[in-house]
Amino acid sequence: MSETRDVDVCILGAGPVGGTLACRLGEAGLRAAIIDRAALPPMEHPDFDGRAYAIAAGPRRVLAEAGLWDRLPFRPGPILDIRVTDGQVGRPASRLFLHFDSRDVATAADPDLPGGAFGWMVEARGLRVAINARLHELPDVSVFAPATARVERREAGALVHVAGGPVLSCRLVVAAEGRASPLRTEAGIAVTRLPYGQNGIVFAIAHERPHDGSALEHFLPGGPFAQLPLAPNEAAEHVSAIVWTERDAMTARVMALDDAAFIREAARRLGDHLGAIRLLGRRWCYPLSAMIAQRYIDTRLALAGDAAHGVHPIAGQGLNLGFRDISLLGDLVVAALGRGEDPGAPALLRRYQAERRPDNLLMLAATDALDRLFSNDLFPVRLARDLGIAAVHRIPPLKRLFMRQAMGALMA
Repeated sequence: MSETRDVDVCILGAGPVGGTLACRLGEAGLRAAIIDRAALPPMEHPDFDGRAYAIAAGPRRVLAEAGLWDRLPFRPGPILDIRVTDGQVGRPASRLFLHFDSRDVATAADPDLPGGAFGWMVEARGLRVAINARLHELPDVSVFAPATARVERREAGALVHVAGGPVLSCRLVVAAEGRASPLRTEAGIAVTRLPYGQNGIVFAIAHERPHDGSALEHFLPGGPFAQLPLAPNEAAEHVSAIVWTERDAMTARVMALDDAAFIREAARRLGDHLGAIRLLGRRWCYPLSAMIAQRYIDTRLALAGDAAHGVHPIAGQGLNLGFRDISLLGDLVVAALGRGEDPGAPALLRRYQAERRPDNLLMLAATDALDRLFSNDLFPVRLARDLGIAAVHRIPPLKRLFMRQAMGALMA
């Protein structure tokens, strides 16, 4: 007979969202278990994931509450300015642009906008190092990885059978296994998907001139080209992350280029404001699509992060939405157990869905519309969007609203 252990919450998926939630619950003294099919240490290797995340001000608080922010091994790079431009490959950007300066809103009148930054660039591997270390430090968190599990959910509670391990008895199961979530499929939850025919090419560059904390979102016919400021590291003093969105056919050609030709193509899109650039490390390529689950809950089950939704990276909000999911879910669970109530009760789960799904659906619609508006080269459309960019830049109340959203100040 397998050993049976009682825990409050069992999380399947130890990625950034699931791992952070486990740490958040463990910091609050709750008994949590986290299970992942993959071993955790290989996720710390530089070649495992080349992405860097733009963490907004609100989600930063989630990482702090989980005990992770101060444990990041690499210093986060603050985003102090955002410049939005439009153009064509190999040509100067349009003279009509939009510029956000975080110092315009980080004032004493806005106590919810800490740190004077729109957000902070955090390397994926650095966040992974912090999560792995904290998961094993928290006495109330049990980690099973690599491991598989079979889940039984009933009205009275859930049993999670860890292969070769114990049976975990809990009152809430959280599916954080990513877009192909087996738990979501088992629950019969349908998903709406939007294909884009685009890929995100991700890499880092060293550059001649400092970025001064400035990020660039340059819209091109194939998709947005983003330069995001990283903190200095052992490889170079001036470093940026690049997220290059490109159509499928062009992606194949670009990825086949040698490093010298590849970086020349990147420079044609970036422009010369950072001086000469060179490639740091390898490149990664991720197919892009959007999706949203038609519901986020089932009996004793809550979906979070990529298991519940996925958006186009045009606004850099994908992981931030996942952190907002677990911020609310973590608060609800901690408060319920503090009152001696059931953390997997239907009313609690309905509240979670009612607050998070509309927010995520709105972001999906916004990013989808932005990509369709900007990823084309029709002259009337290009002119209209350039005039729109310039108008927002020149209307202070509207510009301020955009900046507050970028800083995550409106996080529930």
